[in-house]
Amino acid sequence: MRARTVLLPLWLAAEAVAQSPAAGRLDEVARIASVMVDGDVARRIQTPRSVAAMLDPKPVEPWAASDNYEVNHEAFLATKKTLLRLARLCDSPCDVNLWMPVASTPPRVQVVIRNVHEMSQFWPWGALQQEMPAEMKQVQAEGKRIIVRRTPGMTSVLAPVYDSLGDIAGLVEVAGRERPDPQENVQ
Repeated sequence: MRARTVLLPLWLAAEAVAQSPAAGRLDEVARIASVMVDGDVARRIQTPRSVAAMLDPKPVEPWAASDNYEVNHEAFLATKKTLLRLARLCDSPCDVNLWMPVASTPPRVQVVIRNVHEMSQFWPWGALQQEMPAEMKQVQAEGKRIIVRRTPGMTSVLAPVYDSLGDIAGLVEVAGRERPDPQENVQ
């Protein structure tokens, strides 16, 4: 029973890539991102003061955490540049977004870096943090890339980001819009 549980998601991911050349291209970028994005640096992006403000909401000032969001510029810029370069590997507009877990129960997550086209199937506009979606929990638990199609016409591939000890520090979302493959129309 256990082997069936593990093999079914892998088979479904392979099937999704086979059905969509765009998903295959996004998956390849996600595979590369999983290796190129430095989890140690990603963990240093948000400052401790900013994390404290986010984890201790003030009822009198509901937007204080958003107003006090701050980053360590060196870590932020290094990671942002890496994500922008990764997005250039896509042959059509895509974004490579960085998601980091938030220390909370139940598990929460925040998008630390969103990119040029602001494409994401997971980010509700304006949210500083949110409950961790099931797909992200799966990537965190299993350390495997998964293809997600929640929004019609859009595909995202979620992939783990590792630190120097090999632990999963966060994840990337490579998001793009489906478009017909020009090679499919050639007769």
